[in-house]
Amino acid sequence: MTQLPNIDPNDSAVSSEEAGFSKGNYAFVTLGCPKNLIDSERMLGSLSLDSYSLVSQPEGTDFVIVNTCGFIESAREESKGVIREMLDLKRRGGTRGVIVAGCLPERLGGSLLDEMPEIDHVVGVFGREEITRVADRLLGGANEQRQLFRPAPIRALDDRERLRLTPSHYAYLKISEGCDRTCTFCAIPKMRGKHATKPMELVIAEAEELAADGVRELNIVAQDTTYYGMDLYGEVRLAELLRQLEQVEGIDWLRLMYLYPINFTDELIETIAGSQKIIPYLDMPLQHINDTMLKRMQRRVNKADSVALVERLRERIPNLVLRTTFVVGFPGETDAQFEELRQFVVDARFERMGVFTYSLEPGTPAEKLPGHLPESVKQARQDELMTVQQQIAFEFGDSLVGYELDVLVDAQLDDDQWLGRIYADAPEIDGSVYITGSGFSTGEMVPVELTGRQDYDLIGIASDPEAD
Repeated sequence: MTQLPNIDPNDSAVSSEEAGFSKGNYAFVTLGCPKNLIDSERMLGSLSLDSYSLVSQPEGTDFVIVNTCGFIESAREESKGVIREMLDLKRRGGTRGVIVAGCLPERLGGSLLDEMPEIDHVVGVFGREEITRVADRLLGGANEQRQLFRPAPIRALDDRERLRLTPSHYAYLKISEGCDRTCTFCAIPKMRGKHATKPMELVIAEAEELAADGVRELNIVAQDTTYYGMDLYGEVRLAELLRQLEQVEGIDWLRLMYLYPINFTDELIETIAGSQKIIPYLDMPLQHINDTMLKRMQRRVNKADSVALVERLRERIPNLVLRTTFVVGFPGETDAQFEELRQFVVDARFERMGVFTYSLEPGTPAEKLPGHLPESVKQARQDELMTVQQQIAFEFGDSLVGYELDVLVDAQLDDDQWLGRIYADAPEIDGSVYITGSGFSTGEMVPVELTGRQDYDLIGIASDPEAD
């Protein structure tokens, strides 16, 4: 995801006019996942508090910051493309400097400056707290010590005092950093370090700050959400954290993302099933279902356990919507193993699903595995699996037509046309609801009668409250 902030010039959080002083103006581009977005928002908050002024376009700025993604090759190429665009702007005199932050510098280290020597400064993932010092050095003309890297912390960083890029009514809440899993295809631990839990009291304080700022939907994120608490408390404590988050006033929806399929305790399932705020939407990446593939991926789960978990979740959580992701074309994946995965998708009927083709990541164990497949085979398998999933998703959408559901309004499209989401749709990932109606506003929860489906989206008419 590429995002340039949509700036309100009257917003005191992004302007230094009230204080009568600005150190300089800058533009910010953020790429990648919600965890990276939170890092971006934290850097924006620090810069704002230090009297730097954020503007919406890079042309004419003192500097540009690009917070990058380094997850897979396509993400790295996207990040490099944006960096090159900003460096070209710098050559034309459109900005004085370019700072590159986040996962790409963490992944590539000093080689990024070797490849793109015109970058002024690079900042690793955990150097974000010193971004104002880096900006000061750039504007001060310092051209030494152009790299800033810090070790991963033993506790997740404080994400309060963020300048949010999301709409005012929803936000992401990161409860831990890093990952202890050793999946053979994944380089995230190399970039984000080992699992580090954010202390419970800090998570609650951040949630309260977000609620006070108008947030109604909290999307809970981490690299491994179900592992929350193990390193800090000696046991998983996600269920306890969720019960405390339920007490935060102003929050209507708690949405759980990135749930590794281990540590789904009975306590956690009961907490989700019995909650009025934790919506029955679980994002649980499974990656594959064939036992041989799962072992080669080093997922530490097997088919029988995965099938049993899906069945247990559906039995115990009413109206559950499951989102998952799969990797196709992993080294050594046979036609029979892919067919087993395809049949599992048919049988499990995930309401929401994404499919990635295997990306060879340098330095990961999977790089050395035999049986790497041609891109054409990987792409064909992705297309086939998504064709199966499309029909399942369309049938799920059709099953909702005729019901009245609460819709969180995300945006106004026209005088009486709005865009929103039901509980089954995470922001920026899933579908939307096109609403006809009036008398409400963005961020409001509105009862909507669903009247039709348009591909992955739904169509509805806002209910008349006076009709009751």
